[in-house]
Amino acid sequence: MEQPHHGMRILVAEDNLINRRLISKVLERMGRPALVVENGQEALDALADGPFSMILMDIQMPVMDGMEATRRIRAGEVASADPDIPIIALTAHTHDDDRERCISAGMTDHLPKPIDIGELRRLVARHNPADGQTADG
Repeated sequence: MEQPHHGMRILVAEDNLINRRLISKVLERMGRPALVVENGQEALDALADGPFSMILMDIQMPVMDGMEATRRIRAGEVASADPDIPIIALTAHTHDDDRERCISAGMTDHLPKPIDIGELRRLVARHNPADGQTADG
């Protein structure tokens, strides 16, 4: 098991139960606490309540999708949230133009589904500003 990374709290916005459980387990094993929510509106509410160092954001969710939530975060519409927080898109859409749409919407990076655990670990390490570890953890 990896050492805990103090100060790094990750917000996971994902409506699929299996993906939520997988991501939570991987992050737990990495020593990175996560709060898991089911849609973009819940993500915005969670951001307003406390600091996070990263968001893993599903694209297609009920209530508010990940693209709209990301636009609002980047526009500074969420009180106390860092508008420059790393946001990693979680999506089954894996074509280059899908990735570009995510980046254009303000997302920092892109993680295709089904989720590759090794890639999830690398992206979390790469985009964690408080983490001095290598991309492989």
